[in-house]
Amino acid sequence: MKEVIEELERRRDNARLGGGIQRIEAQHKRGKLTARERIELLMDENSFEEFDTFVEHRCADFGMEKSKTPGDGVVTGWGTINGRVVYVFAKDFTVFGGSLSQAHAQKIMKIQDMALKNRAPIIGVFDAGGARIQEGVDALGGYGEVFQRNVLASGVIPQISVIMGPCAGGDVYSPAMTDFIFMVKDTSYMFVTGPDVVKTVTNETVTAEELGGAKVHTTKSSIADRAYENDVEALLQMRRLMDFLPSNNQSGVPVLPTSDSPDRPDYSLDTLIPDNPNKPYDIKELILKVVDEADFFEIQEAYARNIVTGFARMEGRTIGIVANQPMVLAGVLDSDASRKAARFVRFCDCFEIPIVTFVDVPGFLPGTAQEYGGLIKHGAKLLFAYAEATVPKVTLITRKAYGGAYDVMSSKHIRGDVNYAWPTAEIAVMGAKGAAEILYRSELSDPAKIQVRIDEYQRRFANPFVAAERGYIDEVILPHGTRRRICRALNMLRNKTLENPWKKHDNIPL
Repeated sequence: MKEVIEELERRRDNARLGGGIQRIEAQHKRGKLTARERIELLMDENSFEEFDTFVEHRCADFGMEKSKTPGDGVVTGWGTINGRVVYVFAKDFTVFGGSLSQAHAQKIMKIQDMALKNRAPIIGVFDAGGARIQEGVDALGGYGEVFQRNVLASGVIPQISVIMGPCAGGDVYSPAMTDFIFMVKDTSYMFVTGPDVVKTVTNETVTAEELGGAKVHTTKSSIADRAYENDVEALLQMRRLMDFLPSNNQSGVPVLPTSDSPDRPDYSLDTLIPDNPNKPYDIKELILKVVDEADFFEIQEAYARNIVTGFARMEGRTIGIVANQPMVLAGVLDSDASRKAARFVRFCDCFEIPIVTFVDVPGFLPGTAQEYGGLIKHGAKLLFAYAEATVPKVTLITRKAYGGAYDVMSSKHIRGDVNYAWPTAEIAVMGAKGAAEILYRSELSDPAKIQVRIDEYQRRFANPFVAAERGYIDEVILPHGTRRRICRALNMLRNKTLENPWKKHDNIPL
């Protein structure tokens, strides 16, 4: 028996070394942790249980039968994060560059199947060079099987991808179908075809960082939701994110203890809105002052900054927040902001996360660039997402809510449950000046007359009371009581039941 135990320990030690000491040292020199070090940081201490430690590839072509390493380039298993079960796979760059083989894919598929059966989140850590060329179609088939499971799990369990090194070729499509993608600055990149292929096909000279680095994907492409300074920060933030997310689409949002009173007033909010309606203010100040303990996990912080999305808690329960940001482009809706918010709203609706919307929107961004770029269809995505959502929806209009953008931002007309407004709210088809110049075009030659018309329109429509008279606003509330009113509304809506008509699936304007 002693010999058997010693053999087991020898094999385990060999597997834990991955590609060997030299490759581990090379990984560290690049500023990266190994697959097992990443899992150790991500999971609760001593909670990780590895599966398929000794799996090896079965390829005999190109001399591969002479080169085998236990684990075959990916570490898989399960453990807990803050006490909740989570499944994980982490690609091991020290073994065949983390490339995907048939056996490697089967390990990931097993974990995906277990996560779906047991209704628990799955986190994938990517650090790999794509498909293993020596295996040809077997590797491609493995990718397809992984992709299929990503689709089946979508909307059932949270799927999170953390890119901590190269992620190229077929490897990029699995993260692309997950709910969130996070990257590490300077050490991670994603692209379908690398710089060499780009040079050959298009004659463009570009570095891996310029082609698919963290900055590109967080600011330009919107592929990644956030980027972090290093592996350690990224993994610790994933632990924080998991506290906001439900385990599955039926488990309900997690509830954390809080000492922040739901009745806490904040009188500084009474002066948040500037007297000048054209002067900006930071909507994040409102968010941080209203939510539990000023704890806000922002999603896609660096992309389409004219709208803010992210997770927070009210009375310990997770909520999703969507808010126009007057500090950027006056908070207008454009194509990028609409797509960003629509995806976030749909995630929240998938997982029964209530949505709180803060509105200060002067309309949709005009111009040929927006119209040619499909603003109508992109704006419709956000409208569709809000209108389709059946979760509790609480909306607060702080200042401007003009034109079609008023409708789109979770208005009462698209099944907003509780719609509040501050006294500073302006709900109208457009601003007073533009409206008066259209309504009284014949008086444009007389500045004094047209100013009187502007003032008239301002008095009549640049306030929340016309909408409140018609029941489109449930209540005009004092800013300092915002937290209390939203907490009460969410409590009242906790048992909300609403079902859309049966359909195989919708046909959102993609």
